[in-house]
Amino acid sequence: MKKQLLSLIMPVHNESANIEWHHGKISEELKDLNFNFEIIYIDDGSTDSSLNTIKKVAKLDERVKYASFSKNFGKEAAITAGLRKATGDAAIILDSDGQHPIELIDKFISLWKEGFQVVTGVRENNEGEGLIKSLGSKFFYILLRLVDNSKEATQGSTDFRLIDRKVIDQYNLLTERSRVARNLIDWLGFKRATVPFNAHARHAGQATYSYSKLVKLAIDGAVTHSTKPLKMIGSLGVIISVVSFLLMVILFIEKYLLNDPLNLAISGAAFLAMFLSFLVGIVLTCQGLLALYLENVYYETQNRPLYIIDEEK
Repeated sequence: MKKQLLSLIMPVHNESANIEWHHGKISEELKDLNFNFEIIYIDDGSTDSSLNTIKKVAKLDERVKYASFSKNFGKEAAITAGLRKATGDAAIILDSDGQHPIELIDKFISLWKEGFQVVTGVRENNEGEGLIKSLGSKFFYILLRLVDNSKEATQGSTDFRLIDRKVIDQYNLLTERSRVARNLIDWLGFKRATVPFNAHARHAGQATYSYSKLVKLAIDGAVTHSTKPLKMIGSLGVIISVVSFLLMVILFIEKYLLNDPLNLAISGAAFLAMFLSFLVGIVLTCQGLLALYLENVYYETQNRPLYIIDEEK
């Protein structure tokens, strides 16, 4: 029986100090697994000698494939390029800096053989992670659940995951330019499992994923995943309009019909403030109505499939 082929996809950006060491660790881990492997490096516009190191590794290991970007397009683009290049029955995405524990590859494969089509590594701890990144990660998933009521958004989920060939093929059909791979993979559905892990400290070098890139990733993850923030603005406008209108009516009755029995001494400025609040609410409500139209445009331009078939006869 022919062995199944698995694709290992590794985005690389200025990781020349890690590639050879990491590749040796991977080769050691894979030698006892009864599968064929292709190892795909995607050089995301590195400015160090990462590409030369990848070429050196490729000469020594025929399983290695690589592609090099003309400039730094970002990790999401690198993951997309790797998945498009992958020819395996499944693919495993992992970082090239040694933080993702490669000893879990066997566990991922075992769950895949049990029938799970997406196996996601969920980070519980991260050696050397700063307080800002830790709190930022938690806030991101809280925000994602808030704006989308997302049941798929698991706290600590990462790009370290195995995805089946069916999922790869469907992912490769998606056309968004602004994308967060983990969100899109979750959106596709299919049978999923999670594997908790503790991230290792980097083997060498410094992380090149800056705070500004992390913030952009968080914004893209929230905005491209849901139009709920637009609807929330409209809902807020309705609430402001209703409350301010009721307050105006109450103040009018209290002052002019009941002759101020509560001695509130309501001035014209109070009525003006309530009226302005009412108008602000109307404006926000109109923005909410516009959001409903924008939502249709938003989903049409994404051009996602109306449905995804897992099996059929």
